[in-house]
Amino acid sequence: MRLGINLGYWGLGMDSDNVAVAQEADRLGYAVCWAAEAYGSDAATVLSYVAAKTERIDVGSAIFQIPARTPAMTAMTAATLDTLSGGRFRLGLGVSGPQVSEGWYGVKFDKPLARTREYVEIIRKAMSRERLSHEGAHWTLPLPGGPGKPLKLTVHPVREHIPLYIAAIGPKNLEQTGEIADGWLGIFFAPEHAALSLDPLTAGRAKAGQTLEGFDLCPTVAISVGDDVKAAADVQRPYTALYVGGMGSKEKNFYNQLARRMGYEQAADEIQEKYLAKDYAGAAAAVPHDLIDSTALLGTTERIADRMQAYADAGVTTLTLAPAGFTLEERITALRTGVEALERAGLA
Repeated sequence: MRLGINLGYWGLGMDSDNVAVAQEADRLGYAVCWAAEAYGSDAATVLSYVAAKTERIDVGSAIFQIPARTPAMTAMTAATLDTLSGGRFRLGLGVSGPQVSEGWYGVKFDKPLARTREYVEIIRKAMSRERLSHEGAHWTLPLPGGPGKPLKLTVHPVREHIPLYIAAIGPKNLEQTGEIADGWLGIFFAPEHAALSLDPLTAGRAKAGQTLEGFDLCPTVAISVGDDVKAAADVQRPYTALYVGGMGSKEKNFYNQLARRMGYEQAADEIQEKYLAKDYAGAAAAVPHDLIDSTALLGTTERIADRMQAYADAGVTTLTLAPAGFTLEERITALRTGVEALERAGLA
């Protein structure tokens, strides 16, 4: 099992620290460094900067938002980043959510599965450097009746095939991800509930005549290091409450639905009710300890090593860490603990 690092969003006052974290991960042998985007920093600019400041570690988008860019623009960006990084780019995609898609980008959040499938088809065509033409429900290239003609990508990526990942949570999206992608970007993945994700991913791979062999299962997992497991879990409470309670609307929150499928229906209701009422402390307090403990790496190196073994046994191939804490020292400690735990578990 390999390790990754997720820098999250840029522009939160820790930008110089983010570079240092990426460089330390590079030195420690981490496989990939991911950056995210929502409606603040964009991931492409961040990744180009991180690539310039590192030597070996891959850089990946977790995620590029599908409503933010046309598929051809995403193909151009991926090809450019792969060239600038010397063949170290991984393309992660996701539909975002209805509030961001419609409120920030002005793109209707409808038929997300069909839109994702078509988006990936166009990207693959463009990056194969064939002349680009496409007739679909969401995009038509070239536009009919005008001066447009099929064009070919002029940039030559370092690799013929840039790995393509999709962030997915719901069963149908997971199944499609297994069918059309090279890897899966997960969140709040618990080894004890692995079947919730792996069963639909496996079904999708079967549709494509494939198995999970060679398919990168890559969840992002929060990590809090310390002797007191409860205190380590409490650090994660606001993070979990934000996603389960406030990431999306009351009617459409993918993370809340995931918590329900994991058996936390009552807690999911309470967290969301309090978060949407702006009782953020109450929402955090309502997060069950077991939910945090099962979806994060908490405690000492030995305990984290045991949990890493559970992730590996569940089939995870790249475990991406999201270190808790706001100081550079805390984040570097988490990075180094991750490597020590991986070696202690015999997974390096």
